[in-house]
Amino acid sequence: MELHPMRVLHLIQRYWPAPGGAELYLSHISEHLAREGHQVTVATTDALDFELFWEPQRRRVPEPSATHEQVQIRRFPVRHLPLSPLAYPAIRRLLWLMSRVHPLPVSLLHRLARFTPWVPALWQWLEQTEQPFDLVAGMTICFEPLLEAGLRFARRRGVPYVSYPLTHLGAGPAPAQDALSRFYTMRHQVDLVRSSDAAVVQTPAERAFYVSQGMDEASIVVAGAGINPKVVLGGDGARFREKHQIKGSLVLSLSSMSYDKGTVHTIEAVRRLWQAGRQVELVLIGALLEPFKHYLERLPAAERQRIRVLGSVSEQEKRDALAAAQMLVMPSRTESFGIVYLEAWLYQKPVIGARTWGVTDVIHEGHDGLLVPFGDVSALSAAIAHLSDCPDEAAAMGTRGQEKVYREHLWSHKVSRIERLYQHLVPAS
Repeated sequence: MELHPMRVLHLIQRYWPAPGGAELYLSHISEHLAREGHQVTVATTDALDFELFWEPQRRRVPEPSATHEQVQIRRFPVRHLPLSPLAYPAIRRLLWLMSRVHPLPVSLLHRLARFTPWVPALWQWLEQTEQPFDLVAGMTICFEPLLEAGLRFARRRGVPYVSYPLTHLGAGPAPAQDALSRFYTMRHQVDLVRSSDAAVVQTPAERAFYVSQGMDEASIVVAGAGINPKVVLGGDGARFREKHQIKGSLVLSLSSMSYDKGTVHTIEAVRRLWQAGRQVELVLIGALLEPFKHYLERLPAAERQRIRVLGSVSEQEKRDALAAAQMLVMPSRTESFGIVYLEAWLYQKPVIGARTWGVTDVIHEGHDGLLVPFGDVSALSAAIAHLSDCPDEAAAMGTRGQEKVYREHLWSHKVSRIERLYQHLVPAS
């Protein structure tokens, strides 16, 4: 296919320099397109901290506009309703309840959802801007007001719209059949994806879900996340162990710290191993969410001091931690894919994840990692112990994971697939 230049608008809840899996995913796509000669604009909020969406005192990115890696960034301020820390989750809960009442129209759900998050300046800009675009795409279904704004703008302009839902399908008996996943598959959210000209999904499980919701399979591209070895490799495990005085088997967690990410269960599993007399070290890297801080405070002081809670660290520190670890543990139920599994595999480390829809498409159980039921501390403790006790088997899993990354999950493969989709949707002028 002969490539032709495009003017692309991407919408997402946060963008560089804000950290996060979705943020990293879209930055790779946007920067690749910019390097290939396309004009890329990202419209996003000014949130630096994730909690800013409901807590007004959290950090913001001060610059309303910027250019990073040839990508134009426009940031719009998050606004808050009175009593926002209570109002935000209350509206989300109300949406969940209303979504289950089928006589209620989807349009009503869309109107209510616009307050979570509430970014009126972004909607105003889309109504007033004369900047030309050939294609619009929105990412992350649980921030549906931004996706809806993009879809409406694309329809007014008569240009194609692409959705990246990043759907968390949960750990229920079928996709979207547990309580948490229903917050990512409400009727108005599914309606946005179904109304798109195309959807880029992470796994075969996510594709099958949207086909079951009436979307044409031909309009769905399974791309998944990717990784750039040049960016991820280069860690010094010995340096990390010396810095943090680590001598035993190192269990590494790389994610925002919360119950849904499985961080609490990881700690409880390691505590059981400590009680059994095992010398296991635990390092937690990522943003500390408030409920998790409260959980930590309730732990016995002696055990709390044994846990190395590093919070957000530099990329070099993260690479060093990956090089030092015996395994990566992230038994999360809120993953559409899980880029950190790929990062661990590049270092030939086995991984442990939760047996959830989507993750089971990424981790081949017993081949390159282990899967446990979400929330099952006994099973998680046994899995950590097994990888510690069977270093040859663990090393083989890590090697097979690395081979899979190079075979299937390089960013160069993923972004080329997405660029071809965009080119197909945008006719050459």
